[in-house]
Amino acid sequence: MLPTREQAEELLKEAEKRNPGPWGDHSRTAAHCAEKIAQACTDLDPEKAYILGLLHDIGRRFGVRHLGHVSDGYSYMMSLGYDEAARVCLTHSFHRQDLSDYIGMFDTTEEELALICRELAAVSMDDYDRLIQLCDSMAGADGVLDVETRMEDVRRRYGSYPQEKWDRNLELKQYFEEKTGKDLYLLTEKETFRPSGVKK
Repeated sequence: MLPTREQAEELLKEAEKRNPGPWGDHSRTAAHCAEKIAQACTDLDPEKAYILGLLHDIGRRFGVRHLGHVSDGYSYMMSLGYDEAARVCLTHSFHRQDLSDYIGMFDTTEEELALICRELAAVSMDDYDRLIQLCDSMAGADGVLDVETRMEDVRRRYGSYPQEKWDRNLELKQYFEEKTGKDLYLLTEKETFRPSGVKK
């Protein structure tokens, strides 16, 4: 189950009031990318892709956390009955469904970590999971980024970036370019798209 597009946008706005920061526009950019790519796929729903992209980081509404934002987002979306959104809150950080994929501090309680491990192990990844993983790696707060540029930014901020995850993001880009038959940077309007509040 998912909220409507309008409900998802309101959830993000409310979350930004609780914890302001660039993550909100990053989420809008991810949603834009997901919708545009899904529009070019015959088997993906652009509306669903947009909503999932918009809410993948919604756990950040609870404050500045690292791995904690994954469990916060999952639990929050589940509490509202939005199990499909809860799923991408969980899967967007784990390309190989392995905790070693996570970049950042492990700032969860034992219970939160157990939740992540349990629910992650139960997931069978689909193209929505893969799409949001890719779009998370294309989305800057000011607009669409080269995947490599985004990964370099993360590496600079956190001090490292697992090579397996780096390679997987490039594989996902190739996968969706083959699936759509299009250059993803053209498809997502990399040169012109700006999230709300960002001037061109």
